[in-house]
Amino acid sequence: MKNRKMLLPVVLSSALVFSLILAGSMLNTAPVVARWQVTPVLAADTAVPATFYHPPECDVGNWTDIVQVAAAWHHTVGLRSDRTVVAVGENRWEQCDVGGWTDIIQVAAGGDHTVAVKSDGTVAAAGRNEYGCCNVGNWADIIQVSSGHYHTVGLKNEGTVVTVGDNRWEQGNVGNWTEIVQVASGGYHTVGLKLDGTVLAVGRDDHGQCDVGNWTGIMKVAAGNFHTVGLKSNGTVVASGLCKHGQCDVGNWMDIVQVAAGFVHTVGLKSDGTVVAAPHDEDCSQSGVGGWTDIIEVAAGHEHTVGVKSDATVITACIWLTTIAPGSGCFIATAAYGTPMAGQIEILRRFRDEYLLTNPLGQVLVALYYRVSPPMAEFIAERPSLKAIVRVGLVPAVAISTLAVNTDPAEKAIVLASLVLISLALVVWTTKRRGRGPQRTCG
Repeated sequence: MKNRKMLLPVVLSSALVFSLILAGSMLNTAPVVARWQVTPVLAADTAVPATFYHPPECDVGNWTDIVQVAAAWHHTVGLRSDRTVVAVGENRWEQCDVGGWTDIIQVAAGGDHTVAVKSDGTVAAAGRNEYGCCNVGNWADIIQVSSGHYHTVGLKNEGTVVTVGDNRWEQGNVGNWTEIVQVASGGYHTVGLKLDGTVLAVGRDDHGQCDVGNWTGIMKVAAGNFHTVGLKSNGTVVASGLCKHGQCDVGNWMDIVQVAAGFVHTVGLKSDGTVVAAPHDEDCSQSGVGGWTDIIEVAAGHEHTVGVKSDATVITACIWLTTIAPGSGCFIATAAYGTPMAGQIEILRRFRDEYLLTNPLGQVLVALYYRVSPPMAEFIAERPSLKAIVRVGLVPAVAISTLAVNTDPAEKAIVLASLVLISLALVVWTTKRRGRGPQRTCG
C-alpha cells in the first residue's frame, strides 16, 4: 500500500518537470557559453573514479579489408574491398542485417537504418523504416547516399538529388537542386555541395545549421545532428550550427583532407594520417583520437568515432560513462529497466542530448541527475519491488521525451500545453485530497 501511495507523486512530478523543461528548451533562445563535457564535470564534482561501458558499436577489432566506414546512433558499418558489408552495434531494427549485401560501392548509416549504393546505381536499405526512410527500392543512377535520423538522401549521376523519409522540417525539399557533387544528411537537415564549391542546405535551422549560403571554395561537406561542417580547398575548415559544445571550434585546423560530423563533435583527418577533433578533449570518449596515426578515413557517430587505417583495419574511440560512484552499477533509469540498451533509455538519452543539453535549465538538471543518481540507483537495484514503481514513474518522462524527439514544433506546443495543464490540475487535486485528511463520524 505504501508503494502505491508513492506512485502518484512520482508520476506527477516526473510529468510536470519534464513538461516544464521541454517548454524551456523550446522557448530558450539565449546563447549558452558553457561547454558540456560529461566526463570532466563528473570527475570534478564528485571526486570519485568513473566506470565506463564499452558499447557494441565499437566491436570492430576483428574487421579487415575495410575501405570505407559509416557511423550512426548506435551502430557502425564497414565496406570491405570485396564489396561486401559488415555491421556491429544495436540491431533492434535489423539495421545490421547486411551480411547478404554484395557489389556495394558506398555505405551510409542513419539513426536506426543502413543504406548502400550498388555498382549498378541501385540502392539497398535495412533497418527501421520510420517515415519511409528505407523506401529506396525504385532509386536508380545513384552515385552516393547519406542518411539522417529518419530520412535518406541520394545523389544521382546527373547532379540532382532525391530523398525519402521524414520531411517535417522540409529536409527533403531538394527537388530543384542541380550540379550537386556531394550530399550530407544531418539529424533533420540536408546539405548539398555544388560543382562551383558553394553549399546548399534545407531543413531544421533552429541553431543555424543551414546558414551556409556564404560558403565558397568548399570541396567536402559533413552534417552532424545540429551543425554543418565544410572542408575548403586550402585544407581549412568552416562550421555552422549548434556550437556551444565546442564542435565548431575548427577555425585553426589546417592541412585537413576529410571531415566528419557526429552528434556533438567534429573530426578532421589530416594529410599526414593523424586526426584532430573538436571539442579537443582527450577524456571525452568520442573525441579521444589524439594518438591515432596512419588513418585514411574517419566517420563520426552519436557517441563514437571510427577510423580506417592504411592496413584496412579499423579503430574506434568509444566509451559511454555509466556510473560515477564506487559500488553503484548504473543510473536510475538503467537500474529500473535493467539494461543501458533499453529502448526507453535510448529515448531518454536522445531527449537529454537534443533538448536538455541545449538550454541552461536542462543542463542544470542533467548535472544534478548525474550527481544524485548513482546512490539512488544502487538503492533501487537492491529492491526489485521498487523497479516497477520507478518504471511507472518514468512513463511520463519517456512519453514526453518521445514527443519531443518525434514531433514537429507545432505538434509539440499543442501536446505540451495539455500536459502542463493536466499535470498542474492533478497536483492541485492531490494536494486538496491530502488536505482533507481522514473523515471521522460521531455516533
